Amino acid sequence: MPNTPKPLVIVIPLNISHVQATIHCSKKHGLQIRTRSGGHDFEGLSYVSHVPFVVIDLVNLRSVDVDVENEEAWVQSGATVGEVFYRINERSTNLTFAAAVVRTVGIGGLISGGGDGLLFRKYGLSVDNVIDAQLVDANGRVLDRRSMGEDLFWAIRGGGGGSFGIVISWKIKLVHVPSTVTVFSVGRTLEQNATQLLHRWQYVAPNLPNDVYSLVAISTTNASENGAKTVLATFTSLFQGDANEFIPLMQERFPELGLVKEDFIEMTWIESLLLMNGVSNETSEILLDRSNRYSLLPPSFKSKSDYVREPMPEIALQGLWPQLLEVDEGGIAVQNFIAYGGIMEEISETETPFPHRKGTLYKINYNIGWLEEENNNSQRYISWMRKLYSYMGPFVSKSPREAYVNYRDLDIGSNNYYGKTSYKQASIWGRKYFKNNFDRLVYVKTKTDPKNFFKHEQSIPPRFH
Repeated sequence: MPNTPKPLVIVIPLNISHVQATIHCSKKHGLQIRTRSGGHDFEGLSYVSHVPFVVIDLVNLRSVDVDVENEEAWVQSGATVGEVFYRINERSTNLTFAAAVVRTVGIGGLISGGGDGLLFRKYGLSVDNVIDAQLVDANGRVLDRRSMGEDLFWAIRGGGGGSFGIVISWKIKLVHVPSTVTVFSVGRTLEQNATQLLHRWQYVAPNLPNDVYSLVAISTTNASENGAKTVLATFTSLFQGDANEFIPLMQERFPELGLVKEDFIEMTWIESLLLMNGVSNETSEILLDRSNRYSLLPPSFKSKSDYVREPMPEIALQGLWPQLLEVDEGGIAVQNFIAYGGIMEEISETETPFPHRKGTLYKINYNIGWLEEENNNSQRYISWMRKLYSYMGPFVSKSPREAYVNYRDLDIGSNNYYGKTSYKQASIWGRKYFKNNFDRLVYVKTKTDPKNFFKHEQSIPPRFH
């Protein structure tokens, strides 16, 4: 009932007709629908609501049908990223999908919001590699790209889940990976010039060849020379090629990092996915494990995002460190800086609803997690995150301050829980996620779901609501 986050019923469909029946029944009884793919919505919007609702859990709709000859696949929305990677690799070790790294993320939710990953600087986002889809609309009709039309097909590829219908499956274009990739991951503390190195990284990483993925994870550690708590910057990179190509490239472009030959490790593509998931000691079958038992963050966490278009000055980075160091032992704070550039510079920001492309140096994913026994102190950690986000305001994108819809954040604005939401109100958060693409999303919503059947706290509203 109202004020309870629990659904009235959880429907686990075995086929499309079950989804259609659930939509018809929910409309008849005035219930909201929340659709869960992998259950990774950062604000829980795929399984929590403030009004009476039904959850459609797509866990049984997770087939991955790979066509090696045509380099395509049909994947159902209930499949996880790990399952998609594994099933493609079963058929070909030199083909894959341009998707995010975390193996337990649902492919349906990922594609609905964009989907950057280890290959996106060469092949674009997940949404840039979708060529068809099968969707059930608010009237229970099953539509493909041809029958839904190009406007709706555009909207579902990055316009955020839960606004336009329930996507049952996606036809994806597969991309090539070499037999060998090369990875390095090296940590540098403040005492080892982490500030200067991160400052320099801002100029180097976005201009590296498209074959290179580059990430800096900022955390804290006690490994400084005197044993005191300090900031640790871990520089991680993947190159689609051999070490004998990657080593001279990095030594020429980023000599300040001080990389040596022993830092570079050659491996297969699938081995690199295990490494990035923190399960390098496991076999590739771990990609089929849908549990979060190897998660790098605790179950309770708050995340935010930013896009950076001008390098942060060193003094701004220095001002960031004291805030990271004030997190107590019950909290785990990790801030990921992910380099953009590459082919992202060449794709128009209106090609899909995902607009964060040309001119973006890097994305920041802010995370604070806390242990279960600290749940009584959750507000303290959330307040810490908001303070950090406020500090970063002058150094990130402006007008709007951009955000990534797959790092869902209700702090930046939300629709009304119980009543109609105005275009003006939704624009507050909508332009941060989609920039001017928000207007086209509203147009598509008005045309395809004018009664606003599919809705949640950050769903696209019809124009007259």
